[in-house]
Amino acid sequence: MITIQKATINDCSLINELAAQVFPATYCEILSPKQLDYMFNWMYSPENICKQMTESGHVYFISKLDGEPCGYVSVEQQEENLFHLQKIYVLPTFQGHSIGKLLFEHAIKYIKEIHPGPCLMELNVNRNNKALQFYERMGMKKLREGDFDIGNGYYMNDYIMGLYL
Repeated sequence: MITIQKATINDCSLINELAAQVFPATYCEILSPKQLDYMFNWMYSPENICKQMTESGHVYFISKLDGEPCGYVSVEQQEENLFHLQKIYVLPTFQGHSIGKLLFEHAIKYIKEIHPGPCLMELNVNRNNKALQFYERMGMKKLREGDFDIGNGYYMNDYIMGLYL
């Protein structure tokens, strides 16, 4: 059975542990090891996850399969009618069980609960990420692309995809 629950500050270490497994597996063929380490520490240290939750308004949800944590998603409201799907990952050993689809649908459900009117959900996806096809199957469209300076000489080379809700 797959369950999805809202994360709390007490889950920051768990999210960090999940990210330590999924983030390198997702980007090892796209990014250099140094950029992987830089980005992981920048986005996924327990302290930064806590800041995302308490200061930036990121709301995390953790999925579990038969009680075992297997993925997560986070959503941030950026403007009145604009939400950003900041992160959505499923551990490699749990992929193929529709968990990503359930997390994606849960993010939409959450957005509609707190914002019943029309809005846009966007996400950034690396232009070379295999997940691009997943997002297209979920109904997202490429809206634009950008190269975002994230410091230390590194850039995120992304498509910005959107779905009107």
